[in-house]
Amino acid sequence: MNIREVNPALYEDLMRRLRRIEGQARGIQRMLEEGQDCEQILIQLGAMKAAINRVGMKAAACNMGLQVTEAIRRGEDPTAAVDVVIEQFIKLG
Repeated sequence: MNIREVNPALYEDLMRRLRRIEGQARGIQRMLEEGQDCEQILIQLGAMKAAINRVGMKAAACNMGLQVTEAIRRGEDPTAAVDVVIEQFIKLG
């Protein structure tokens, strides 16, 4: 399922966040090239990691909603869909 088609607002939010993460990565590269303090680099890496985790959680939550909705639409027990999504959450972590 395509996030862009299903939830355009979420798609735009994720793209905005990913562009920001891309900028953070370039900033960290610049810090390394300039010989910045390791502590400051670690702080920025932690911020980037947290931002990546937020993008992943938002995408996973969207997927859970879609999977459960589709299971219900098909007349299936949504428990199996939830189990699949839980495995995806585990892989994300």
